[in-house]
Order: sequence, then structure tokens, then C-alpha cells
Amino acid sequence: MAKNTSSSAFRKIDVDQYSEDNFKEDDTDAGASVGPDENEVNSLLQKGKQLDALKVVLNNAPLGIKNQQIKENAFNLAFKVLIAIKPSQIEEVVNSLDADSLDTLMKYVYKGFEYPSEGSSGHLLLWHEKIYNIAGVGCIVRVLSDTRRI
Repeated sequence: MAKNTSSSAFRKIDVDQYSEDNFKEDDTDAGASVGPDENEVNSLLQKGKQLDALKVVLNNAPLGIKNQQIKENAFNLAFKVLIAIKPSQIEEVVNSLDADSLDTLMKYVYKGFEYPSEGSSGHLLLWHEKIYNIAGVGCIVRVLSDTRRI
């Protein structure tokens, strides 16, 4: 049988603070990176160091930035690096990346699917397959559920 208590402590919760209309996204611009250095990435690509160029792009991804121009520039640079890597080298490159880099790379792959260009979809599907083989379904779930977009 239920016990009657005179406690009203549970009534002090402000349920209005959980309303979707009151939701405010965290400001993450402070201290975030401003994207990869285009000159550094281009020089690495010219030297044939695609893996190093990819690591620079992934380590400096503008995840917490709201400036759309910076995000667009970073995506274009990342897309250039992804296309520069030959399909036969993709598995080797993916094997050399850590879990956080794989998640960021998968974000760029999905972003590339949003803006297909001539011949890029097949290349991106190869990237997706190799990342999935290494990182599994968890990588896809983390990318789709993350609020920090590229």
C-alpha cells in the first residue's frame, strides 16, 4: 500500500526548463580550431604525402564552429584530399587512423554524399566501406547523432 508523505520536495523542479522552446545550443566557438591550413595541406599533397595531408585536415576539423564559410572551406579541402588518395591506398590509410579521426572522416564522407560531383560518389562509397570495416556501426551512430556538424 502506498505511503502518504507530506513531502513536497519533488514539486520544486522547474519543468519549463526542459521545454524544447527554451533550448539553447551551447556556444562552442570559443577555443575551437579555425579549420585546416590550406597552404600546408596543398604542399603535403604536392609532395605526395596524402596521409599526412588527411591527418592535418582531420585534426583541424571545424567541429565546434558556427561560421559556415570556414566549414565549407574545410570540407572542400578535405574532399580534395579524399579524392587525391587512390582507391588501392584507402584501406592502408584508414588502418593508420585512430577512432576519433575515423569519426571525423566519416562526417566528411557523409557531407560529400550531400554534395555529389562527377565520379565522387563511388569513391566516397569506397571510403565509407573501409571506415565501416574498421570502426563498425558505432562510428556511423556517433556521426549521425553528433550535434557538432562539419
